[in-house]
Amino acid sequence: MLHNTSSKEPIVKYTYGELLSTEDDIVTEFPITIHINGQEFATMVCTPTHLEELVIGFLASEGVILFKDDIKNLDIDEDRGFAYVTLKKATINVDQQHYSKRFIGSCCGKSRQFYFQSDVKTAKTSMTKISLTAEQCINLMNRMQGDSVVFKETGGVHNAALCTPTDIIIGRNDIGRHNALDKIYGYSLLNKISVRDKIIVFSGRISSEIMTKAAKIGVGIVLSKSAPTDLAIRLANDLNITAVGFIRGNSFNVYSHPEKITRA
Repeated sequence: MLHNTSSKEPIVKYTYGELLSTEDDIVTEFPITIHINGQEFATMVCTPTHLEELVIGFLASEGVILFKDDIKNLDIDEDRGFAYVTLKKATINVDQQHYSKRFIGSCCGKSRQFYFQSDVKTAKTSMTKISLTAEQCINLMNRMQGDSVVFKETGGVHNAALCTPTDIIIGRNDIGRHNALDKIYGYSLLNKISVRDKIIVFSGRISSEIMTKAAKIGVGIVLSKSAPTDLAIRLANDLNITAVGFIRGNSFNVYSHPEKITRA
């Protein structure tokens, strides 16, 4: 069963002093529960697209897998909202691996803990030598935003894209900021794309969670339409990641490792 990314819902709209009955496009919110080797692992609330990428990217970012080939079998029951993962490892002990069964919501910032030991193990210090011009930063942001049909219809999703300095490789969206990045990570693993010399372009706030996830993916530059947090900046400095925020119109701010951004 393929789920729609949005639905028409009746609303009352106030405009120019009048209250009018009409319809609006509302983004779909969909829960999916992951079981690993028969054991419930986590429930995510997401936009129901590219679920295989989402599950694989999430498991990689949590340190459960390193490569797509670590998975023996993956079955997704879209009707009931379950993903059944069988790893090539015979067993996985959730407690020993420092995980906890938890609900992972679509809200921003407070849906996850930060100091999981799996974060320490899987976040990578960037070794990239890539740089971007100011014009390339602005162009990539404009292209990502312009390509997002679901955002234009609903205004209810976050956008993310994996890019080269001159082009978008893949774009994904989701109601959850971290889910959009997990889909990109999953796509990279499924298609064996080297991410060391790639860029993430992102529509949402750069929190410590988002910066940690970018480090897990392995990119060295993160471009955002929004602001970073102070902890995200400290992490970016430590992990050799260039964080660029408030890319709007013809201006932006560089918050860490500005040597990777040039005027021309």
